[in-house]
Amino acid sequence: MAFQDLVRWLVPREDRCYGFLEAQAIAAHEGALALRRFNEGSSANAVRYAVQELEHRGDELSHEMEEALAKAFVTPIDRGDLQRLSSELDDVLDLANGAIRAAALFGVSTPTEPMGKLMDILVRSTLILKEAMPNLRKNGYSELSDAAHALRKLEKEGDQIFREAVRGLFHDEATDAKKLLREKQVLEDLENAVNGCEAVGETLAQLAVKNG
Repeated sequence: MAFQDLVRWLVPREDRCYGFLEAQAIAAHEGALALRRFNEGSSANAVRYAVQELEHRGDELSHEMEEALAKAFVTPIDRGDLQRLSSELDDVLDLANGAIRAAALFGVSTPTEPMGKLMDILVRSTLILKEAMPNLRKNGYSELSDAAHALRKLEKEGDQIFREAVRGLFHDEATDAKKLLREKQVLEDLENAVNGCEAVGETLAQLAVKNG
């Protein structure tokens, strides 16, 4: 048994870290659901405030995680892995907030069809994260690998939607520069949020290999 493993066996572990990650995954999913209300008829400004509140909650959870890690003598899994997961989950909410902030700032009053599709993919991706994260606590490494696989498929789907939407903007001669810039920015933030979910999935898959 390695020395670090022996210490972890002898000393009580700081399992609260799992709770913070699970809460962050829930907040990310709630943020995606709030964002999707923009595609269901709510105004960009109304949705912006709703997502922003959840983004602030995500920041609080990330900060609480940092404090817990700073005080913990022993962590249930590698400290750096916990920090990485927390940071990646926080990024998902930040990017969702960035998308609706860009829509409100640049005057995108109604999301385009590709934007709506990316919002749906983000909801599905964050739901996978929400349902998968408790498996880290339970050492459900097979379930974590399955979640990572599902997130990769959704990321590819989102990437295709994004590329086709941007190609359409550039190839449509009727699209003026202002429309191109504002729609491209929102699309980029949405795609990056989906990519962020896939990044969390990759980290979970690596932990499954590392600790399984």
